[in-house]
Amino acid sequence: MEASAITNILLPLALGIIMLGLGLSLTVADFRRVAVFPRAVVAGLLLQMIVLVSVAFGLAKLFRLPPELAVGLMLLAASPGGATANIFSHLARGDVALNITLTAINSALALVTIPLIVNWSLEHFLGQGRYIPPPVQKIVEVAVIIVLPVVIGMAIRAKAAAFAQRMERPIRIFAVLVLAALIAGAIVQEWKILGPALAAVGLACLAFNLASLAVGYAAPLALKLPRRQAIAIAFEIGIHNGTLAIFIALNVLQSSPMSLAPAIYSLVMFVTAGAFVFVLGRRHRPA
Repeated sequence: MEASAITNILLPLALGIIMLGLGLSLTVADFRRVAVFPRAVVAGLLLQMIVLVSVAFGLAKLFRLPPELAVGLMLLAASPGGATANIFSHLARGDVALNITLTAINSALALVTIPLIVNWSLEHFLGQGRYIPPPVQKIVEVAVIIVLPVVIGMAIRAKAAAFAQRMERPIRIFAVLVLAALIAGAIVQEWKILGPALAAVGLACLAFNLASLAVGYAAPLALKLPRRQAIAIAFEIGIHNGTLAIFIALNVLQSSPMSLAPAIYSLVMFVTAGAFVFVLGRRHRPA
């Protein structure tokens, strides 16, 4: 769970390149469509801020997690979607413009919701609240990694549409390779804590991840939203910003046990999200 040159430099750089590539496939019309028909945005926000937090609380009780592990799971639930949610949505042919919109709004709301949810969790599970400063710096970092490259990519598409189309396949391949390297690197980096952490909170994290993906996909379809938007919402609420949660646990709350749930979830979500992309592709493959 310690920072390294990979997590601090190479990973943000790779994600920035991928987000630039996603920008090459987007136009202003994509975002205008999301703004004109905001049901998907509202659904995603409600699922993220109310349903998932409730699910995390229920799982913490169901699995009888120790107080600090329970707070860690709640912190994870309060964290916004991660940058890789956009990548998985792209690979699964989801509505990437919706993903980017939700990530931006959720990240801004997290300045308020994370302190409130974490403080309530500390009071409930540990019997003592604590002032949690808004993670402004980390939210700005998310904006730089996600929003800025997308804007640059969209500007390139507007000026050179043919080039943007040619780059779509290479960027998709690069995204797959980066995700594979990310999973491998995370497992190697966290190998020493995997055993004890999995035993303590692994099942709860897996259950929370599967519930997030399932609810994120099924609820929008039940609301008669397009399948592409359902895919986007599923990944948006199923892929949390584990790095932000770990940072808050270690540097703000100064609790290593509280960082275990975000750390384990950050590994589990890549595997389940990859499997979800594969399943979606098989179920809707042209005959």
